[in-house]
Amino acid sequence: MSKIVEGLLYSESHEWVKVDGNVAIIGVSDFAQSEMGDITYVDMPDIDDDFKAGEDFGALESVKTSSELITPVSGKVIARNDSLEDSPELINEDAYAAWIVKIEMSDSADLDSLMNAKAYEEFLK
Repeated sequence: MSKIVEGLLYSESHEWVKVDGNVAIIGVSDFAQSEMGDITYVDMPDIDDDFKAGEDFGALESVKTSSELITPVSGKVIARNDSLEDSPELINEDAYAAWIVKIEMSDSADLDSLMNAKAYEEFLK
């Protein structure tokens, strides 16, 4: 069974969101990394890139597959986890510690469409 962390929000495309004021910290769920296998590359956007909720903001590549990253919220990228460039396996080691980007949200109402931990657990069944 995949690990699901209470207090985070989850999207149907298996991204997690930790809300910190007006900032959404985004990564991929433990379920997503376990489905992909060993992650070999993380494609991330640049600082100041703008995204609308539902758009691709990057991709994960593994030995098995490639998967687009979908942003659950609209806004501007204010930080990216550059340690993933050299060590993409950090996502496999702890998907919830290895955030990918931080986005300054332009519309916090985007969060309303996300699932809490319990709903995400049901979604995975």
